[in-house]
Amino acid sequence: MNTRYVSGPQLARLLGDVPRERPVYLALARAVRGLVLDGRLAPRTRLPAERDLAAALGVSRTTVTAAYDRLRTEGYMESRQGAGSWTALPATTMTGAPARWVGAEDATRFGVAQAPGGPGFVDLGCATPAAPAVFDEAVAAAMAELPRHARGVGYLPAGLPELREVIADGYAARGLPTRPDQIVVTTGAQHALTLLAELTVRPGDAVLVERPTYPHALGALRRRGARLVPVGVADGWDVELIAATMRQTAVRAAYTIPEFHNPTGLLMPASDREALVDAARRADAILIADETFAGLAFDRAAPAPPPLAAFDAGGRVVSVGSASKLLWGGLRIGWIRASAPLARRLAAAREAADIASPVIDQLIVRELLLRAEEVRAERAAALLRSRDALAAALRERLPGWSFTLPEGGMSLWPRLEAPVATQLAETALRHGVRVVPGPAFGEDGVLEDRLRLPYVLPPETLRVAVDRLARAQEEVDAAPAVRSALPSYV
Repeated sequence: MNTRYVSGPQLARLLGDVPRERPVYLALARAVRGLVLDGRLAPRTRLPAERDLAAALGVSRTTVTAAYDRLRTEGYMESRQGAGSWTALPATTMTGAPARWVGAEDATRFGVAQAPGGPGFVDLGCATPAAPAVFDEAVAAAMAELPRHARGVGYLPAGLPELREVIADGYAARGLPTRPDQIVVTTGAQHALTLLAELTVRPGDAVLVERPTYPHALGALRRRGARLVPVGVADGWDVELIAATMRQTAVRAAYTIPEFHNPTGLLMPASDREALVDAARRADAILIADETFAGLAFDRAAPAPPPLAAFDAGGRVVSVGSASKLLWGGLRIGWIRASAPLARRLAAAREAADIASPVIDQLIVRELLLRAEEVRAERAAALLRSRDALAAALRERLPGWSFTLPEGGMSLWPRLEAPVATQLAETALRHGVRVVPGPAFGEDGVLEDRLRLPYVLPPETLRVAVDRLARAQEEVDAAPAVRSALPSYV
């Protein structure tokens, strides 16, 4: 039986200002359909009764009845006598043959390695930059330090004390006092998420996840056997709806990306952070805060909101950090900030998997973190140039796509003119550019009207990529439309 629902006032708030053009019921149906497509209303969410929604919107019940009838006809709503109505996903209208998502390894097969129009194959599937300018200096300093550590065993499950101290100091500088014994160094953020899933989630537990979100976090939770409960954050965090979902589904944990969210680039306001921690406390749920993109604000003078854990007094918030975005993806070093007792349990649990992270990588990360301000300044300048170049190219070549410019992070999250993201991604691959379609960032078949477009590459390369995307969009638009059932998600 469906346990998720929205009340009339909640749905009215999500809908915002529904256009009042005639007939009004069509505008209302379009608005509800948009909430389903971009993930803010999950499939199988029970909708309010017609009378309740009409009262909340200030329209006639006849208008809501007609809108609901339209949604049922289009396949975005299902109803059963005596059980109410709930959101659904219809068969998707796509162009051309049914699409399959393919990766960069298919580039040669599609013959795009020597695509015309500038550089060769452009891979926009990865949101991580090259190493910073001070990288060589940091490596040299780490190599000079390595012999001192070589006299020991090299197995430190919690991480090098020197690195843990620098990471703890970084949290303190952000307004969150932290001791080194609260830090566990991991072999990347993905390793950290896997460890946390194994230690805090039981098979069958409900775990709240954002939609869209980081795909590999979903993989870690699925492998643990968690029951994923999505909430939409395409345009920001609706903490009231999140709190209601936590209560309705009795979640054990929640995974959130408050720092320049991947893929939307949104930064969670301080007020929402405080309300989210309060909602987790009321639901007795653990909050896993992915802070992989922390420190990547473009305006370095603007005050940043405190870390999510700064609003927590009971050890409920566990933070995950990483060297991959700020420093370099080739440094497979991440970390977990937790209460000291949980940190000890995490260090003990990881011994069965990989014992400890490489000493030399930890030393390099420490040296780079000691130069963090210099690295952040370099990153902010380069990413801002690339973001603006990508946005300008999209406005010129694909004016029908809409997006919000993020104030940090590494990606745009544009809305397409039609739900054809998977088809467009495969077509774009044949034109020499790889992009990741929206459904990869969810788990139930929505987000087909979205793409993630990282801006970590140079401006000129991004302009070439957009030219190729525009040609791919023209090909998709010109192809005959066919009906294709959505893939099953389990």
